[in-house]
Amino acid sequence: MTGFELRTPRLVLRAWRPQDRAPFADMNADPEVMEFFPSTLDRDRSDALVEGFEAEFARRGFCPWAVDDRADGGGFIGFVGLHQVPADLSFAPGVEVGWRLARRSWGRGYATEAASAAIDFAFGTIGVVEIVSFTSALNMPSRRVMQRLSMTRDPAEDFDHPRVTVGHRLRPHVLYRLPAEAWPR
Repeated sequence: MTGFELRTPRLVLRAWRPQDRAPFADMNADPEVMEFFPSTLDRDRSDALVEGFEAEFARRGFCPWAVDDRADGGGFIGFVGLHQVPADLSFAPGVEVGWRLARRSWGRGYATEAASAAIDFAFGTIGVVEIVSFTSALNMPSRRVMQRLSMTRDPAEDFDHPRVTVGHRLRPHVLYRLPAEAWPR
């Protein structure tokens, strides 16, 4: 995955580096960052996630990429990118856009900016015909990003995530879609 890079005015989406693993693990251990996930991740599970991303890039040519804040001296702030929709979800197969950023980077429009670059790549470079995104119904910050990306939701497609325990407050999920022809860029 070396050499991959997408640039925006403020950010760089790039290949993962070994030095990303410690700050990524710190981020995944932060209860506020992981509020809309069933649990935080320990270092081993966080590292396994990076390994999965790298394997996905090798297999598919895309993944959730590491993101640097260009104004922060190239500092790692999280991930944004594309991911193959897991096969156990009712709307698979497909490609999703997703993000997870460190708390210090919230509220700056970084998720929208980086996700826009990932969507441009999906539609313009690899020829994806539709992008989806999904999250817990309670995750209003991510839902607002999806809306800023011109994604739309049909409440009839909302679903209970099969890997979240029945009865858990995060099990109800919303699905947003963006067909290539609706992308305003």
